[in-house]
Amino acid sequence: MLDTADLPDDVAALKAMLIAAQERESGKDAQIARKDERIERLEKLVAAFKQAAFGRKSEKTDPDQFDLALEDLETAIATIHAEDEADVPTGNRIAKPRAINRGSLPKHLPRVVEVIEPESLVCACGGCLHRIGEDVSERLDVVPAQYRVIVTRRPKYACRACTDGVVQAPAPARLIQAGLPTEASVAHVLVSKYADHLPLYRQAQIMSRQGIDLDRSTLADWVGRAAFELRPVFDALITDLKRSTKLFMDETRAPVLDPGSRKTKTGYFWALARDDRPWGGGAPPGVAFTYAPGRGGVHAERILQDFSGILQVDGYAGYNRLIAPDRVGADIRLAYCWAHARRKLMEITRNGSAPIAEDGVKRIGELYRIEAKLRGLDPQARLAGRQERSAPLITDMQAWLVSHRARVGTKSPLGEALAYMAKYWEGLKLFLTDGRIEIDSNSVERTIRPIALNRKNALFAGHDAGAENWATIASLVETCKLNAVDPLAYLTATLSAVVNGHKQSRVEELLPWNCLAR
Repeated sequence: MLDTADLPDDVAALKAMLIAAQERESGKDAQIARKDERIERLEKLVAAFKQAAFGRKSEKTDPDQFDLALEDLETAIATIHAEDEADVPTGNRIAKPRAINRGSLPKHLPRVVEVIEPESLVCACGGCLHRIGEDVSERLDVVPAQYRVIVTRRPKYACRACTDGVVQAPAPARLIQAGLPTEASVAHVLVSKYADHLPLYRQAQIMSRQGIDLDRSTLADWVGRAAFELRPVFDALITDLKRSTKLFMDETRAPVLDPGSRKTKTGYFWALARDDRPWGGGAPPGVAFTYAPGRGGVHAERILQDFSGILQVDGYAGYNRLIAPDRVGADIRLAYCWAHARRKLMEITRNGSAPIAEDGVKRIGELYRIEAKLRGLDPQARLAGRQERSAPLITDMQAWLVSHRARVGTKSPLGEALAYMAKYWEGLKLFLTDGRIEIDSNSVERTIRPIALNRKNALFAGHDAGAENWATIASLVETCKLNAVDPLAYLTATLSAVVNGHKQSRVEELLPWNCLAR
């Protein structure tokens, strides 16, 4: 209890003490609330795991698919543990003993020995320090097609002339405290999973052929902790993209295991992309995936909060919410995709003779031929070329569209294709008003193809939290590809920077397009 004699007589100083005390209590309450939330999340994950593993036969997960679901559950749990540890001040963190087997490092792997010496071997008393021992630790490292062990030696020194203590270089920071992997090893696992589409249990099988006995759950722990550390970089990526005034958006299915059943529920990855290269824009290309449990326009609205400008999309009706007259928020204009309009007509031509549909495909093809010649020019030149060459074609096409809609049955495939064009006509011709707008949204569609491939190999995500981790890491990996940056080199450098205390205020320096500058 505070002695009243210690309280200041000055009223202002006393008020300052009371305010500081209130802020400390408020901080404690917030920390307790965060811990309660994490406990609840962990309990739900454990319940989902128990149901999948030990539920009634009709509710159990297929054995062949169980490993895929389990690794996402374990990754999600590791992310929550990392959040707990992040709340503890760095100086107070204590490495906890591992309750499960984290594997062993085979003796046949080559050792790369690095010796970390103290900054000075001169004692405070002026004498010379002499070596009295050392601490040795081993971590699993990886280079392409070769595993190796990094042996870190930290010699200890003491002075013969006095008893002022032992001098030793501090241990280097690690992503996994007291763990085996280097940051390069963790990056290799991330790239293998999210760029090369290798599930963790298959990676464990590959490592076992090298005599490295690592359980899948160990790899899941690495991925979860890496996802937690990379989340600020992912947030910075989305923030940077939304500063642009011209973006693409698309969505793709993200099957997620429904705990307690053999079935999956359908979530979605919403891709927000920027690619200014066709008109020589200075902003680097990038894509950020956001997981949402549904496909409703409310999710697009949430993701695009604070964005103002042109959004290029397909004809999905959920985007209409962004341009509703009563919507409160930044102004967004929707530019629609000619590739989708052409696709509907081409599907009709494949089923037999269809002169009207074939004529429509030919007309759209003329627009694409003009765009091919304008690609790479600055926005002003592109706009001028479109006004001169494309605008007359669009005017003629509008008359063609009105004429044939009056003659074709509205319920027929051709009638529906023409109705689609008429419905989105204003957005389809918006490219005539701005040289930055593309004729289609293929740029963003290309970025989601790896998601589809990963979905094919992994079948589904094991949990909502696993899908969020998937979105975080896949965003950074795919943005690396767009900027011709090696994902392995980038993730290795970024994880190392984070572990070594890179300042949160400078997180933009860790974005993929800044990798080569570091």
